[in-house]
Amino acid sequence: MPPAVEKPKAESGRTPTRAVPSIEKFDRIVDDYQRRLYGFALRMTGNREDAEEIVQDAFVRAYRALGKMSIEQRSELRLQPWLYTITLNVTRNRLRSKRPTNVALDALADPDALLRESHDGPPRPETIVEQNAEVALVERALLQLPMHLRAAATLRFIEGRSHPEIAEILHQPIGTVKSHVHRAVRILRRILGPQIGRIVPEGDPAHALS
Repeated sequence: MPPAVEKPKAESGRTPTRAVPSIEKFDRIVDDYQRRLYGFALRMTGNREDAEEIVQDAFVRAYRALGKMSIEQRSELRLQPWLYTITLNVTRNRLRSKRPTNVALDALADPDALLRESHDGPPRPETIVEQNAEVALVERALLQLPMHLRAAATLRFIEGRSHPEIAEILHQPIGTVKSHVHRAVRILRRILGPQIGRIVPEGDPAHALS
Protein backbone atom coordinates (compact mmCIF):
# COMPACT_ATOMS: atom_id res chain seq x y z
CA MET A 1 0.00 0.00 0.00
CA PRO A 2 1.28 3.48 -0.78
CA PRO A 3 1.91 5.74 2.20
CA ALA A 4 -0.41 8.61 2.98
CA VAL A 5 0.77 11.62 1.03
CA GLU A 6 1.15 14.81 3.01
CA LYS A 7 -1.38 17.04 1.29
CA PRO A 8 -0.37 20.69 0.91
CA LYS A 9 -2.67 23.13 2.64
CA ALA A 10 -4.86 25.09 0.26
CA GLU A 11 -4.77 28.84 0.27
CA SER A 12 -7.93 30.47 1.56
CA GLY A 13 -10.00 33.13 -0.10
CA ARG A 14 -10.73 31.37 -3.40
CA THR A 15 -13.99 29.82 -4.49
CA PRO A 16 -13.47 26.46 -6.22
CA THR A 17 -15.15 25.93 -9.55
CA ARG A 18 -16.97 22.67 -10.12
CA ALA A 19 -15.10 20.10 -12.24
CA VAL A 20 -12.04 22.36 -12.50
CA PRO A 21 -8.86 21.14 -10.74
CA SER A 22 -7.68 23.51 -8.03
CA ILE A 23 -5.51 23.63 -4.95
CA GLU A 24 -8.66 23.95 -2.85
CA LYS A 25 -9.68 20.50 -4.09
CA PHE A 26 -6.21 19.01 -3.91
CA ASP A 27 -7.10 16.55 -1.13
CA ARG A 28 -9.59 14.95 -3.52
CA ILE A 29 -7.02 14.81 -6.32
CA VAL A 30 -4.58 13.00 -4.01
CA ASP A 31 -7.27 10.58 -2.87
CA ASP A 32 -8.29 9.81 -6.46
CA TYR A 33 -4.83 9.34 -7.97
CA GLN A 34 -2.38 8.43 -5.22
CA ARG A 35 -2.71 4.67 -5.56
CA ARG A 36 -2.60 4.68 -9.37
CA LEU A 37 0.46 6.91 -9.53
CA TYR A 38 2.20 4.88 -6.84
CA GLY A 39 1.59 1.68 -8.82
CA PHE A 40 2.95 3.31 -11.97
CA ALA A 41 6.06 4.61 -10.18
CA LEU A 42 6.62 1.22 -8.54
CA ARG A 43 6.49 -0.56 -11.89
CA MET A 44 8.88 1.96 -13.40
CA THR A 45 11.42 1.73 -10.56
CA GLY A 46 10.90 -1.66 -8.89
CA ASN A 47 11.53 0.01 -5.54
CA ARG A 48 8.83 0.84 -2.98
CA GLU A 49 10.79 3.61 -1.27
CA ASP A 50 11.58 5.29 -4.59
CA ALA A 51 7.95 5.00 -5.68
CA GLU A 52 6.72 6.58 -2.45
CA GLU A 53 9.10 9.52 -2.76
CA ILE A 54 8.36 9.97 -6.46
CA VAL A 55 4.62 10.23 -5.84
CA GLN A 56 5.13 12.64 -2.95
CA ASP A 57 7.34 14.84 -5.16
CA ALA A 58 4.92 14.61 -8.08
CA PHE A 59 1.98 15.80 -5.98
CA VAL A 60 4.02 18.69 -4.59
CA ARG A 61 4.95 19.75 -8.12
CA ALA A 62 1.35 19.38 -9.28
CA TYR A 63 0.09 21.48 -6.37
CA ARG A 64 2.57 24.26 -7.09
CA ALA A 65 1.80 24.20 -10.82
CA LEU A 66 -1.95 24.38 -10.23
CA GLY A 67 -1.45 27.37 -7.97
CA LYS A 68 0.22 29.26 -10.83
CA MET A 69 -2.44 28.45 -13.44
CA SER A 70 -5.27 30.74 -14.42
CA ILE A 71 -8.85 29.49 -14.24
CA GLU A 72 -8.81 29.18 -18.04
CA GLN A 73 -5.69 26.98 -17.96
CA ARG A 74 -7.13 24.78 -15.23
CA SER A 75 -10.43 24.48 -17.10
CA GLU A 76 -8.59 23.09 -20.13
CA LEU A 77 -6.30 20.83 -18.10
CA ARG A 78 -6.61 17.07 -18.65
CA LEU A 79 -5.79 16.09 -15.11
CA GLN A 80 -5.00 12.38 -15.35
CA PRO A 81 -2.46 12.45 -18.21
CA TRP A 82 -0.95 15.59 -16.71
CA LEU A 83 -0.37 13.84 -13.38
CA TYR A 84 1.11 10.80 -15.13
CA THR A 85 3.45 13.07 -17.09
CA ILE A 86 4.66 14.76 -13.92
CA THR A 87 5.17 11.38 -12.22
CA LEU A 88 7.10 10.06 -15.21
CA ASN A 89 9.34 13.14 -15.30
CA VAL A 90 10.11 12.79 -11.59
CA THR A 91 10.81 9.09 -12.15
CA ARG A 92 13.23 9.79 -15.00
CA ASN A 93 15.10 12.37 -12.93
CA ARG A 94 15.39 10.01 -9.99
CA LEU A 95 16.57 7.02 -12.04
CA ARG A 96 19.23 9.09 -13.80
CA SER A 97 20.86 9.73 -10.46
CA LYS A 98 20.70 6.14 -9.19
CA ARG A 99 22.35 2.86 -10.06
CA PRO A 100 20.06 -0.03 -11.02
CA THR A 101 19.07 -2.17 -8.06
CA ASN A 102 18.07 -5.80 -7.77
CA VAL A 103 14.30 -6.16 -7.63
CA ALA A 104 12.55 -8.50 -5.23
CA LEU A 105 9.49 -10.17 -6.74
CA ASP A 106 7.32 -9.25 -3.76
CA ALA A 107 8.11 -5.57 -4.32
CA LEU A 108 6.01 -5.46 -7.47
CA ALA A 109 2.71 -7.23 -8.04
CA ASP A 110 -0.29 -5.83 -6.21
CA PRO A 111 -2.41 -8.53 -4.53
CA ASP A 112 -5.25 -6.04 -3.99
CA ALA A 113 -5.40 -5.42 -7.73
CA LEU A 114 -5.66 -9.15 -8.38
CA LEU A 115 -8.53 -9.39 -5.95
CA ARG A 116 -10.33 -6.44 -7.57
CA GLU A 117 -9.96 -7.92 -11.05
CA SER A 118 -11.44 -11.31 -10.18
CA HIS A 119 -14.89 -11.97 -11.67
CA ASP A 120 -15.29 -15.58 -10.50
CA GLY A 121 -15.92 -15.00 -6.85
CA PRO A 122 -13.32 -14.82 -4.06
CA PRO A 123 -10.10 -16.47 -5.32
CA ARG A 124 -8.40 -19.14 -3.26
CA PRO A 125 -5.22 -18.11 -1.41
CA GLU A 126 -3.03 -20.41 -3.54
CA THR A 127 -4.49 -18.82 -6.70
CA ILE A 128 -3.63 -15.34 -5.47
CA VAL A 129 -0.05 -16.39 -4.70
CA GLU A 130 0.36 -17.98 -8.15
CA GLN A 131 -1.10 -14.98 -10.01
CA ASN A 132 0.90 -12.56 -7.91
CA ALA A 133 4.14 -14.35 -8.78
CA GLU A 134 3.32 -14.39 -12.50
CA VAL A 135 2.49 -10.69 -12.59
CA ALA A 136 5.65 -9.91 -10.64
CA LEU A 137 7.74 -11.83 -13.18
CA VAL A 138 6.22 -9.81 -16.01
CA GLU A 139 6.79 -6.54 -14.19
CA ARG A 140 10.36 -7.53 -13.41
CA ALA A 141 10.88 -8.17 -17.13
CA LEU A 142 9.57 -4.67 -17.86
CA LEU A 143 12.33 -3.27 -15.65
CA GLN A 144 14.90 -4.72 -18.07
CA LEU A 145 13.64 -2.46 -20.87
CA PRO A 146 15.17 0.95 -21.65
CA MET A 147 13.25 3.74 -19.97
CA HIS A 148 11.40 4.95 -23.08
CA LEU A 149 10.23 1.43 -23.97
CA ARG A 150 9.39 0.60 -20.36
CA ALA A 151 7.18 3.67 -20.04
CA ALA A 152 5.27 2.91 -23.25
CA ALA A 153 4.81 -0.79 -22.44
CA THR A 154 3.81 -0.18 -18.82
CA LEU A 155 1.23 2.41 -19.80
CA ARG A 156 -0.13 0.19 -22.58
CA PHE A 157 -0.27 -3.25 -20.99
CA ILE A 158 -0.19 -2.67 -17.23
CA GLU A 159 -2.06 0.63 -16.97
CA GLY A 160 -4.32 -0.21 -19.92
CA ARG A 161 -3.92 3.17 -21.67
CA SER A 162 -4.78 3.67 -25.31
CA HIS A 163 -2.16 4.80 -27.83
CA PRO A 164 -3.59 8.37 -27.92
CA GLU A 165 -3.53 8.53 -24.11
CA ILE A 166 0.08 7.32 -24.00
CA ALA A 167 1.03 9.85 -26.69
CA GLU A 168 -0.45 12.60 -24.54
CA ILE A 169 1.38 11.45 -21.41
CA LEU A 170 4.73 10.99 -23.16
CA HIS A 171 4.35 14.04 -25.43
CA GLN A 172 5.11 11.88 -28.46
CA PRO A 173 3.40 11.22 -31.82
CA ILE A 174 1.11 8.19 -31.83
CA GLY A 175 3.34 6.54 -34.45
CA THR A 176 6.32 6.79 -32.11
CA VAL A 177 4.30 5.34 -29.25
CA LYS A 178 3.21 2.36 -31.36
CA SER A 179 6.79 1.78 -32.46
CA HIS A 180 8.03 1.82 -28.87
CA VAL A 181 5.28 -0.56 -27.76
CA HIS A 182 6.10 -2.97 -30.58
CA ARG A 183 9.83 -2.89 -29.81
CA ALA A 184 9.09 -3.50 -26.13
CA VAL A 185 6.96 -6.53 -27.01
CA ARG A 186 9.75 -8.02 -29.12
CA ILE A 187 12.19 -7.73 -26.23
CA LEU A 188 9.68 -9.03 -23.69
CA ARG A 189 8.93 -12.02 -25.92
CA ARG A 190 12.61 -12.99 -25.77
CA ILE A 191 12.60 -12.62 -21.99
CA LEU A 192 9.24 -14.17 -21.17
CA GLY A 193 8.42 -16.52 -24.02
CA PRO A 194 4.82 -17.79 -23.71
CA GLN A 195 4.25 -15.65 -20.62
CA ILE A 196 4.06 -12.62 -22.91
CA GLY A 197 0.35 -13.41 -23.01
CA ARG A 198 0.11 -12.11 -19.46
CA ILE A 199 0.44 -8.54 -20.71
CA VAL A 200 -0.34 -8.62 -24.45
CA PRO A 201 -3.95 -9.67 -25.14
CA GLU A 202 -4.53 -12.08 -28.03
CA GLY A 203 -6.41 -9.44 -30.02
CA ASP A 204 -3.72 -6.79 -29.68
CA PRO A 205 -1.82 -6.09 -32.94
CA ALA A 206 1.47 -6.33 -31.02
CA HIS A 207 0.76 -10.02 -30.43
CA ALA A 208 1.39 -10.80 -34.06
CA LEU A 209 4.89 -9.30 -34.08
CA SER A 210 7.82 -11.60 -34.63
